[in-house]
Amino acid sequence: MYRTLGKNLTRLALALVVLGFLVSPALAGSAVWSTTNVQYLFGNNFELGDSTRSTITVEHANGWKYGDNFFFLDVTNPDRTGNGTTTSLYSEFSPRLSLGKISGKKLAFGPVKDVLLAGTVEMGNGFHNYLYGVGFSLDLPKFAFFDLNIYVRNALGQKGTTYQITPAWALPFSIGSAKLMFEGFADIAGSEGTAKSNIDFQPRLLLDVGNYMGSPDSIWLGVEYIYWHNKFGVDGVDEYAPQAMLKWVF
Repeated sequence: MYRTLGKNLTRLALALVVLGFLVSPALAGSAVWSTTNVQYLFGNNFELGDSTRSTITVEHANGWKYGDNFFFLDVTNPDRTGNGTTTSLYSEFSPRLSLGKISGKKLAFGPVKDVLLAGTVEMGNGFHNYLYGVGFSLDLPKFAFFDLNIYVRNALGQKGTTYQITPAWALPFSIGSAKLMFEGFADIAGSEGTAKSNIDFQPRLLLDVGNYMGSPDSIWLGVEYIYWHNKFGVDGVDEYAPQAMLKWVF
């Protein structure tokens, strides 16, 4: 029974992700909001691979009539091939469907302003992971957004399923004339098959340097810090990796 239920939930997650892919091309003309950025990051002290890495990341997020979508693509070491260094790709696509907007009913309670069906597909070199669950959009003072997704996580290379809790946030603030942003996410996942429970926490602190050039909210410069306990579910592998970050929003 549980195996059948798991298969049905996986099909539901895939259906949600496919629906997100189908509706996304139409969002260019119907999006309520949309934002895209390109990042360049450089840092060291990474585990399980090259200790020093550069990464180009493309991010896109949008909101439409019945939900929102988030996508990113990481290209690691695009400019550092050779001498044992390799270029790798990793991406995630995360569509969500608003139960409140679909039903026409207000589902707000406490700090929660909306409840959504949430799905994610993770794609990397040689693996695919599927996540499905429920998302909450929170209305917190001073935050540009704060989302909390609670998933069932199904890594195809592992037996069984587990949970994943993913908060993501953006908090703008100012110190004098300086405009800053504290943003980031965390993935908190349980053990699954041979993979141990792990925590991937990636906060960023960015300065709006475009504000000094007459183009606010366009060019950001700062740092991202990665703390990853049991990286990739490998017992005892903990990563503490600072990175310099340049972000161009358009």
